[in-house]
Amino acid sequence: MTLAQLFDGANLFVLPFWALMILLPNWSVTRRVMSSLLPFVALAALYLYLFVSTITPESAQALSNPQLADIAQFFAVESAAATGWVHFLVMDLFVGRWIYWEGQRTGIWTIHSIALCLFAGPLGLLSHILTNWITQTWFSSSTPATETAEASSKVSSEA
Repeated sequence: MTLAQLFDGANLFVLPFWALMILLPNWSVTRRVMSSLLPFVALAALYLYLFVSTITPESAQALSNPQLADIAQFFAVESAAATGWVHFLVMDLFVGRWIYWEGQRTGIWTIHSIALCLFAGPLGLLSHILTNWITQTWFSSSTPATETAEASSKVSSEA
């Protein structure tokens, strides 16, 4: 397989996972598929292959003490760019999966954050953190007064 084919294949490989999380988040098949770590093993194996075949003694030295100009020169090499892109694919999908499972666990709406994660991973993560905070702060079913009353009654019943 050529480098371009590996690159294209990796891009296509992740799309069904994103589609399931965004379009069918509550489907039992989505939950089953997203519970597996096998997609990450496959992508990480591809990353390892690309990484090992891309690193040279010169690039390893440059990466050990990164300077912006050295990083730019490193990623100007097609194989390094492909390696970096697969790194993004693995990590963004992993973060997207975490957001998906947090939404399933808490009931917090996550589709917008997962979609953002697909296109710009850190923005999707930030979106989820903010959505979670807003939901907990403004739409939580318990209020401080309710929590105080619950804690009071618990202490009273234990005494």
